[in-house]
Amino acid sequence: MNLKLIMCRLTVVLAVLLLDACVAYAPAPIVVQQSRFDQSWAAASGALFDQGLTITTQDRNTGVIRGERGDTSVTAVLEPLPDGRVQVKFSGKGDTSVIDRVSQSFNQRMSR
Repeated sequence: MNLKLIMCRLTVVLAVLLLDACVAYAPAPIVVQQSRFDQSWAAASGALFDQGLTITTQDRNTGVIRGERGDTSVTAVLEPLPDGRVQVKFSGKGDTSVIDRVSQSFNQRMSR
Protein backbone atom coordinates (compact mmCIF):
# COMPACT_ATOMS: atom_id res chain seq x y z
CA MET A 1 0.00 0.00 0.00
CA ASN A 2 0.94 3.52 -0.59
CA LEU A 3 2.38 5.26 2.49
CA LYS A 4 0.30 8.35 1.75
CA LEU A 5 -2.90 6.26 1.73
CA ILE A 6 -1.96 4.57 5.01
CA MET A 7 -1.29 7.93 6.66
CA CYS A 8 -4.59 9.29 5.38
CA ARG A 9 -6.53 6.32 6.74
CA LEU A 10 -4.69 6.50 10.05
CA THR A 11 -5.53 10.19 10.34
CA VAL A 12 -9.22 9.51 9.67
CA VAL A 13 -9.29 6.70 12.25
CA LEU A 14 -7.59 8.89 14.85
CA ALA A 15 -9.99 11.76 14.14
CA VAL A 16 -12.99 9.47 14.54
CA LEU A 17 -11.60 8.06 17.80
CA LEU A 18 -10.89 11.54 19.17
CA LEU A 19 -14.36 12.81 18.25
CA ASP A 20 -15.93 9.71 19.77
CA ALA A 21 -14.08 10.37 23.03
CA CYS A 22 -15.58 13.86 23.31
CA VAL A 23 -18.79 13.48 25.23
CA ALA A 24 -20.92 16.45 26.10
CA TYR A 25 -23.40 15.70 28.82
CA ALA A 26 -26.47 17.79 29.28
CA PRO A 27 -26.31 19.65 32.57
CA ALA A 28 -28.19 17.99 35.38
CA PRO A 29 -31.37 19.85 36.25
CA ILE A 30 -31.12 21.74 39.51
CA VAL A 31 -34.08 20.95 41.69
CA VAL A 32 -34.56 23.43 44.46
CA GLN A 33 -37.07 22.20 46.94
CA GLN A 34 -38.49 24.81 49.16
CA SER A 35 -38.42 23.62 52.73
CA ARG A 36 -41.76 22.56 54.12
CA PHE A 37 -41.70 25.41 56.62
CA ASP A 38 -40.96 27.98 53.90
CA GLN A 39 -43.71 26.57 51.70
CA SER A 40 -46.21 26.57 54.56
CA TRP A 41 -45.15 30.07 55.61
CA ALA A 42 -45.69 31.44 52.11
CA ALA A 43 -49.05 29.66 51.82
CA ALA A 44 -50.29 30.93 55.19
CA SER A 45 -49.20 34.49 54.48
CA GLY A 46 -50.74 34.32 51.00
CA ALA A 47 -53.99 32.89 52.37
CA LEU A 48 -54.38 35.86 54.73
CA PHE A 49 -53.71 38.21 51.81
CA ASP A 50 -56.17 36.30 49.59
CA GLN A 51 -58.96 37.05 52.06
CA GLY A 52 -58.22 40.77 52.18
CA LEU A 53 -56.41 40.81 55.50
CA THR A 54 -53.55 43.24 56.00
CA ILE A 55 -50.52 41.47 57.44
CA THR A 56 -49.65 43.23 60.70
CA THR A 57 -47.13 40.76 62.17
CA GLN A 58 -44.75 38.22 60.66
CA ASP A 59 -42.31 36.54 63.01
CA ARG A 60 -40.64 33.50 61.46
CA ASN A 61 -38.77 32.68 64.68
CA THR A 62 -42.02 32.14 66.58
CA GLY A 63 -43.94 31.00 63.49
CA VAL A 64 -46.66 33.64 63.91
CA ILE A 65 -48.43 35.61 61.18
CA ARG A 66 -51.26 38.02 62.03
CA GLY A 67 -53.61 39.79 59.69
CA GLU A 68 -56.43 42.26 60.24
CA ARG A 69 -59.38 43.65 58.34
CA GLY A 70 -61.73 45.94 60.21
CA ASP A 71 -62.69 44.28 63.49
CA THR A 72 -61.60 40.84 62.26
CA SER A 73 -58.15 39.46 63.00
CA VAL A 74 -56.68 36.10 62.07
CA THR A 75 -53.53 34.51 63.49
CA ALA A 76 -51.64 31.70 61.82
CA VAL A 77 -49.23 29.70 63.98
CA LEU A 78 -46.75 27.40 62.22
CA GLU A 79 -45.09 24.70 64.28
CA PRO A 80 -42.41 22.40 62.84
CA LEU A 81 -42.96 18.80 63.92
CA PRO A 82 -40.17 16.30 64.68
CA ASP A 83 -40.99 14.23 61.56
CA GLY A 84 -40.39 17.23 59.26
CA ARG A 85 -44.02 18.17 58.74
CA VAL A 86 -45.39 21.58 59.69
CA GLN A 87 -48.56 22.02 61.71
CA VAL A 88 -50.48 25.18 60.83
CA LYS A 89 -53.28 26.48 63.05
CA PHE A 90 -55.57 29.42 62.29
CA SER A 91 -57.46 31.30 64.99
CA GLY A 92 -59.08 34.67 65.15
CA LYS A 93 -61.54 37.22 66.43
CA GLY A 94 -64.50 38.81 64.73
CA ASP A 95 -66.01 37.28 61.59
CA THR A 96 -65.34 33.56 62.05
CA SER A 97 -66.19 32.79 58.43
CA VAL A 98 -62.97 34.58 57.47
CA ILE A 99 -60.98 31.94 59.35
CA ASP A 100 -62.67 29.21 57.31
CA ARG A 101 -61.94 31.05 54.06
CA VAL A 102 -58.30 31.60 55.08
CA SER A 103 -58.01 27.89 55.83
CA GLN A 104 -59.49 27.03 52.41
CA SER A 105 -57.09 29.46 50.69
CA PHE A 106 -54.20 27.88 52.58
CA ASN A 107 -55.23 24.39 51.46
CA GLN A 108 -55.53 25.56 47.83
CA ARG A 109 -52.08 27.13 47.99
CA MET A 110 -50.69 23.90 49.43
CA SER A 111 -52.54 21.93 46.70
CA ARG A 112 -54.59 19.94 49.18
